[in-house]
Amino acid sequence: MSTTLYSLAFGVGTQNRQGQWLEVFYALPLHAPASELVDTVKPLLGYEGGNQAIAITHQKATELAQALRTLEPAQSALLTRLAESQRPLVATLLAEDAALTSTPEAYLKLHLLSHRLVKPHGQSLAGIFPLLPNVAWTSEGAVDLSELAERQLEARLKGQLLEVFSVDKFPKMTDYVVPSGVRIADSARIRLGAYIGEGTTVMHEGFVNFNAGTEGPGMIEGRVSAGVFVGNGSDLGGGCSTMGTLSGGGNIVISVGEGCLIGANAGIGIPLGDRNVVEAGLYITAGTKVTLLDDQNNVVNVVKARDLAGQTDLLFRRNSQNGMVECKTNKTATELNEALHAHN
Repeated sequence: MSTTLYSLAFGVGTQNRQGQWLEVFYALPLHAPASELVDTVKPLLGYEGGNQAIAITHQKATELAQALRTLEPAQSALLTRLAESQRPLVATLLAEDAALTSTPEAYLKLHLLSHRLVKPHGQSLAGIFPLLPNVAWTSEGAVDLSELAERQLEARLKGQLLEVFSVDKFPKMTDYVVPSGVRIADSARIRLGAYIGEGTTVMHEGFVNFNAGTEGPGMIEGRVSAGVFVGNGSDLGGGCSTMGTLSGGGNIVISVGEGCLIGANAGIGIPLGDRNVVEAGLYITAGTKVTLLDDQNNVVNVVKARDLAGQTDLLFRRNSQNGMVECKTNKTATELNEALHAHN
């Protein structure tokens, strides 16, 4: 009987002196790998099912490479290279998309996102934070914080400098994968687990969190928080804060449709439909009271912003005279009322 998996990957990583994983690099992760491949590697790994991260020796990597030579040449070539390394190796097999149970599993799911194999909110990341150790990301890779001072001293005694770039649970994405067709001005501002779509430009002040990203093409000049997925042709202006929420039981996604513009120092707490504009400096939460104007600038209704979630061709602005948040549309009053009733 053939076996199917949610994901499979062979990786090389870093462990601390107690043998605990700090991080794992998967050069060629697979989403829904072919059953023939899975059936070939199962007996070699002693895999009997479930979600597992199996440490493999360099000899085992060689055996796997030979077994996959004709079936999966790319994976075979990778395993041949892994067998040459002196670093810890791991084979991670996910039978299903379930809550995470190990650091190698967590890193595999982050890789699936950044390799564009799964979109934000497309898989379970429940339990990820306790499984990602807080480490020092240095010029020599990941270093356990309890070992950092000694490593710094060792470097100094050799006349070298161990530079610490950050202390965090998440590394920067470009140390693991650089997606095709993107421009990233400051790679330190893109976390592993970000989904950066083809044609996306992230400017110097842009930030993209894990489990968030852009479908592309588009420009990011502000913050894309966890759970937010930005549609094609959208522009998030400098300093904007597009807020999503990640919770233990699942993700709450705030999507941004195609052709949207969120101005500088603006932000949203609701999903936007296509061709929406939020003026600079305006922050809209789900409970924000919004005065709705029709195509003739007549007041149609006063609603909460959540009632406008996902609707197209809206302009959100603040009235400079009375301070009220207004929403302008190209619909007539009748069309607008029909759209609101249909939404509710």
